[in-house]
Amino acid sequence: MLERLLAIEANALTERRIERRIRQSKLPERKLLADFDFDFQKRLDKQQIMELAKLDFVHRKQGIIIAGNSGTGKSHIAKALLLLGCQKNYRCRYTTAAGMLRELLASRADDTLPKKLKQFTSPDILLIDEVGFDRLEQEDSHNGFLFHKVIDGRYCKGSTMMTSNIDFKELGDYLGDPVITTAIVDRMVHHSIIVNIQGPSWRLHESQQLNAPTQQKRK
Repeated sequence: MLERLLAIEANALTERRIERRIRQSKLPERKLLADFDFDFQKRLDKQQIMELAKLDFVHRKQGIIIAGNSGTGKSHIAKALLLLGCQKNYRCRYTTAAGMLRELLASRADDTLPKKLKQFTSPDILLIDEVGFDRLEQEDSHNGFLFHKVIDGRYCKGSTMMTSNIDFKELGDYLGDPVITTAIVDRMVHHSIIVNIQGPSWRLHESQQLNAPTQQKRK
């Protein structure tokens, strides 16, 4: 009975630790790889994603870049991998590219940039979601400099995951500084695993499925 009680307490402690990691990660939603429709994205290598789910890339301090058009499941996969990282007790952090840059720009105004940078450079796994999605990033000339600060601060020190719907050649325009962007891309690509999802949009597919009965009735 004592062993059972200790086991229950140990499991409860582990669950509380995992829950704390998830809260600290700022994940907006808890995505699971089990819910991803690999049959829909037929050109995506499921075996590669399942291999990434083992999180060996975290031990190697490798990055992951998931690229593809909108609606192809980039964020779903990345968030699911970050959730797995929380469950393995890694220090994790989620942010959108726009959100990260807004926080860093604001920290320059009140002289808290070093402290704020640490929030993005210190986690074992950092997920920068929606790179290229929100054009707010172009509104300040310091965006490229700040983005480089994060990438350089994590280079070979932690695992950085990114999702993007733009090519690397467009990143210079996106961040507003082609010169600094060259250094960013060099560090992003080196020692990183690149997953390119070339397939249809799941959101568009769901919309078509939802509206199909209505369209048939009208006919």
